[in-house]
Amino acid sequence: MTDPRLLTRAGELRSGRTPFVLATVVRAERPTSARPGDAALVLPDGTMEGFVGGACAESTTRVEGLRLLRSGESGLLRITPGGRTGPDDGVRTVDNPCLSGGTLEIFLEAVIPPVLVAVFGDGPVARALVRVGQALEHDVRAVADPAAPLDPDTAAVVVAAHGRHEPPVLAAALRAGVPYVALVASPRRAAGVLAELAELGVPSQECARVHAPAGLDIGARTPPAIALSIYAQLVAEGPPVPRLGPAEDAPALGPPALDPVCGMAVAPGPATMRVEHAGVVVWFCGSGCRQAFVDNPARYGR
Repeated sequence: MTDPRLLTRAGELRSGRTPFVLATVVRAERPTSARPGDAALVLPDGTMEGFVGGACAESTTRVEGLRLLRSGESGLLRITPGGRTGPDDGVRTVDNPCLSGGTLEIFLEAVIPPVLVAVFGDGPVARALVRVGQALEHDVRAVADPAAPLDPDTAAVVVAAHGRHEPPVLAAALRAGVPYVALVASPRRAAGVLAELAELGVPSQECARVHAPAGLDIGARTPPAIALSIYAQLVAEGPPVPRLGPAEDAPALGPPALDPVCGMAVAPGPATMRVEHAGVVVWFCGSGCRQAFVDNPARYGR
């Protein structure tokens, strides 16, 4: 059974819009230290909370968890010793030379915050954008204050304010690097607002990112239909890549590195064993491999 404290922690991460992977052991073939129901959380910086086995199993789970966190997918991970890969059944199989002899199967569930949409305005279209977005299971937030700061992982800003504070709100969204920025307006008024943006010093290439008028041309006339056309455009452009925020440095982890002792792939990061040798950082799956390297670097070609 999964530790209730871990589930509480997962709930806190969800409410804080922090992406994570929930890794749950679903099968364990002895000898292994993990048991079905053991679980851990993989955070964007590579930190792991919980237990899915020893250092080597943890290292593999970290690498695969971060891979899925970037893609937003979930999947089943099979960790085996000695290259016993088994049939190609869609399971991600990793040969773990450090494993004590058994096989682990771990379900990795990527938990990505829902798409965050900020809607500026309080008219009929703005209210329809909130309702339709919620039906799509987006995190839609109605914004009334034009000076309100945007959350760092905001995926879309839609301005439906009928002429109130439109240029500064659009400029702030563009400066923040929001992937989808749109203005609900007629073509003539949209052109005027874009001209005001240029007068505020917004570069032309940034002004060109504003969808104005907002939405796909589906002949929408009513507020719900206009809202539908806007979300259709957002979906058509592809799902926004989750932005992890300034406190979560998964992109800085870089590609996996190889442990020179056992040959395992490991994820460089603050929670990963490492040592600096001859001016180069060398990464390890666990303390055993690290100590073996420190005792005799020349044995491993260093």
